[in-house]
Amino acid sequence: MGRSRGGLTTKIHVVTDARGLPIRLCLTSGQDHDISVAEDLLSHMKKGEMLLADKAYGAKWLRDMLFEKGAWANIPPKSNSRSSFVFSPYLYKQRNLVERFFNKIKFFRRIATRYDKLGQMYLAMVKLASIRIILRFYESTA
Repeated sequence: MGRSRGGLTTKIHVVTDARGLPIRLCLTSGQDHDISVAEDLLSHMKKGEMLLADKAYGAKWLRDMLFEKGAWANIPPKSNSRSSFVFSPYLYKQRNLVERFFNKIKFFRRIATRYDKLGQMYLAMVKLASIRIILRFYESTA
C-alpha cells in the first residue's frame, strides 16, 4: 500500500471487455503512476482490438506497443502532447463501462471501505466481487 495525506491507499487497475465485465485486474500503491502496470495488463491484446483508456495511459511507448500487435489505441491527447494522433470522442464514450465496473464493486462494503490490511487479501476480495458481477451478468432470468 502506498502513502498519501489520508493514509495508505491502493489503486485498482482493470481491463474490461465490451460488456463491462472484468478481464484482468491489478493493484498498485496509491503513489504509483497508472502506466506502470500497463504493459502487464495489456499484454494479451490481439490484432484488431481497441484500447479505450484515459490520458494517464497516453504514453508513446504504449501506443507503439499496441501498434506492433495490430491493436488500436483511442486515448485522448494530453494538453502538453507534442505529437498528433487520431482520437475519436464518439468511441471514447464507451470507456464509461470501466467506470460502471468500479461503481459495481463499490457496492461491496468490504472493498469500498478497504477493511483488509494486506494487498493480497484486498485483491482477492476484488476478484471475488468481480466473479459475482460476472455470474450476475450471465444468470438466467427464467
